[in-house]
Amino acid sequence: MAKHSPRRRAFDRLLGHRLEAVAAYLAYGLLGLLPLDTASAMGAWAGRVLGPRLRTHAKVLRRLRQAMPELPEERRRIIACQSWENLGRTLAEYPHIKTIARDWDRRVEMVGAEHLRALRDDGRPGICVTAHLANWELAGLACQKLGLPLTIVYRAPNNRWVDHLLARARRPLHALLVPKGRDAARGMVAALRGGGHIGVLPDQKLNEGIPVPFFGRDAMTGTFTADLALRYDAPIVPIRVTRLAADRGGERRFRVEAMAPLALKSSGDRAADTRAGMGAVNAVLEGWVRAHPGQWMWSHNRWPD
Repeated sequence: MAKHSPRRRAFDRLLGHRLEAVAAYLAYGLLGLLPLDTASAMGAWAGRVLGPRLRTHAKVLRRLRQAMPELPEERRRIIACQSWENLGRTLAEYPHIKTIARDWDRRVEMVGAEHLRALRDDGRPGICVTAHLANWELAGLACQKLGLPLTIVYRAPNNRWVDHLLARARRPLHALLVPKGRDAARGMVAALRGGGHIGVLPDQKLNEGIPVPFFGRDAMTGTFTADLALRYDAPIVPIRVTRLAADRGGERRFRVEAMAPLALKSSGDRAADTRAGMGAVNAVLEGWVRAHPGQWMWSHNRWPD
């Protein structure tokens, strides 16, 4: 097969990104015209039909086999399909984040709001952590609803036009969005130094991280959550999002649960304390996933193959 020049490959990538962006904007616009529950159902159908046909599906099953070997194979296959369905729902709900914000009291069961209010009012910097579980964007929306503005660290898509589209969808969060990388480190430090609050999703693989147990296996885990919490005496409040069964009218509902701050111990050995802190964070996230495995994004490469 002939090799193309770097210029040709760059052109192909640019063209591919443009076509991808056109498809994303069309889908976003069409889904936005539909009612939230119809769009969510269409996303679930697409995830359920397309997900198992992707090459990534075999990796999803392998990760489930390694993380939950005690489950029967048929149960793991069901969880894998549920995970694709949840991902499809979540993507289809992006045009409707504003709808959920508008109908918050009807759509969302809020638990533990007192922990977010305490974080807002204690005069200290703070950190909110969540996972790619259910529709994870609602964790940031809950903070906005309670008057707790966040600087949110996220993984930017490779396609800059898609990144702009997601930023538009996230406007109801009223958050400062900082992509992972050097800018993220500076943004998080600036926010905490100013007494602000940051939001992170530490359940993704980070090659620059350290190995920390997750489902009994070492997973490369970013250290900045625990490191910054220890450095700035910032409480870490976990926020779990769960999908609930639709009501009799077919309306999609969610539970957002803020939990008591994690108690990180400082022994004077910063490296050991940071590792222990991230171990505590991973333990919380693992408990969430075990409770609702079909609502987590198993398609992400959390562990090395």
